Amino acid sequence: MRQSRIDADRQDQGVTNLVEYIIISGILMLLMIVVMFTANTAFMEDPARTACHHAFVDIGKGLSTRIVDIYIIAPRNGRITTKFDIPDDVASRDYFVEAMHSGTNQDITVSRGDIKSSISLAGIGATRGVTGNTTGRGWNKITYDSGGV
Repeated sequence: MRQSRIDADRQDQGVTNLVEYIIISGILMLLMIVVMFTANTAFMEDPARTACHHAFVDIGKGLSTRIVDIYIIAPRNGRITTKFDIPDDVASRDYFVEAMHSGTNQDITVSRGDIKSSISLAGIGATRGVTGNTTGRGWNKITYDSGGV
């Protein structure tokens, strides 16, 4: 018995639809896998790094302001000490603050891993060097001693 042309077209059309669905599903699965790998970086890590950098700049500027304020009110002979608090963590992770003095350059560097922010210390590095380091945990202290100790 011979199939008519109409019956053959219907059978081919059913196979064609099935193949079409399999190909489209495969392409969509592939796109979904690519999106899953890139979405974390694009939507989570990059904005978090940007927010951390801006938070580090704010912390560095606040610390720079405190050091300059101490320098302005410091006595010619004597010692002055102040305690200050900075955020314990940024984006739920610790960070490190360091004051570095080299020649006439004075910088406050706030860093964690590969995220780093350096803030100039408002020009007082030429007359009195500031050095030291701290983390965000607990209370921190700035001490000025006219004897240089």
